[in-house]
Amino acid sequence: MQQWQPPQKPAELTEARLIQAILDDVFPINSNLPSERVLAVQLGTTRPTLREALQRLSRDGWLEIRHGKPTRVRDYWQEGNLSVLAAVAGHSEHLPQHFVRDLLQVRILLAPTYIRLAIEREPVQVESLLTEILVTIQDAPSFTRADWQLHFQCTRFSGNPVFTLILNGFKDLYALVGEVYFSNPEACAVSRNFYTQLLACARSQLPQEAETLTRQVMEQSLRFWLDTERAASNS
Repeated sequence: MQQWQPPQKPAELTEARLIQAILDDVFPINSNLPSERVLAVQLGTTRPTLREALQRLSRDGWLEIRHGKPTRVRDYWQEGNLSVLAAVAGHSEHLPQHFVRDLLQVRILLAPTYIRLAIEREPVQVESLLTEILVTIQDAPSFTRADWQLHFQCTRFSGNPVFTLILNGFKDLYALVGEVYFSNPEACAVSRNFYTQLLACARSQLPQEAETLTRQVMEQSLRFWLDTERAASNS
């Protein structure tokens, strides 16, 4: 059955339009926004709705609201928070050159920990997940879906919801990057071997070994991605 998305509320739509305008440099970093009256007309919204959107964007680090002065567009890479990071990840056309590389470096720090915790707390659940994954993986789309499920579910099994919140911010970008990454047969082979070895760790309840294994494979994934970037730039 078709899953319909609920329509955006006016403030959400206005917020999205403003973020798009900031990313498109219509309102560059450190520039001032027009007055509320002018901006409301430009965005096709009401001033109360605009004020609600501005407050949200101020909270997330996009804007600085200054009483008696124009609202400033912050340097969101320096002054923003995870909400900014998730929003930027949803606009792949605006990603900085090394954004994916930087995310993979962060994953090297996070994934070994939440996979270790997952196997400490829920080894049977991890075993069941990996058993299913090894049956379903066959091409780039299925590897991409499987890899997302592995990391997403392990953040949940870890017992620390912050891991899940961080990962959820990059779900759409994960799908885009995964399709490129898993187009490399060698990457698929490495990941299949990883899932097999991780399954053995879960069955034997060896969380420390799983942590070490995950770190090694995440580092290898980063090297694969850098090789992909270099090949693309030379083509």
